[in-house]
Amino acid sequence: MDTIWLTGAEWVAVLRIGLGLWWLESWRHKDKKGWFERGTGIAWASDVAAKHRWTAVRSGFDTVVAPRPRTMAYVVVYAELALGLGLVVGFLTPIALVGGLLLNLLYLVLMIHDWAEQGQNAMMALISLVALFAMSWQTWSLDSAVGFF
Repeated sequence: MDTIWLTGAEWVAVLRIGLGLWWLESWRHKDKKGWFERGTGIAWASDVAAKHRWTAVRSGFDTVVAPRPRTMAYVVVYAELALGLGLVVGFLTPIALVGGLLLNLLYLVLMIHDWAEQGQNAMMALISLVALFAMSWQTWSLDSAVGFF
């Protein structure tokens, strides 16, 4: 593979790190007080799920998320932080990439009718797949430094 400036593996690492920074930005801009104290994030998602035209989304949300809104708020917010940190530093990278892919797919399905969000979720999922299959943890990562994977 011919590349300019960096090697192919380094460009894939750049992609992985950029995806991690995207997750960190998703975490940073969240109103944590709103999510944790007032339940705003889960309440918004509940409203979206309640109006969803797919029964599986409505019932899945009612079964998994609705009974434990506070816990799920912490899971979502800190999952985004963990994904971002893991991808930026390259720690447990394949796990972070699969976790991020799954989270983006959940967001994509929940907000399937919100076109403003779909581009972001689709692109983040695509980057996760490319970084996973290109084994982006081989360069510029703690995984590489300590011999994981």
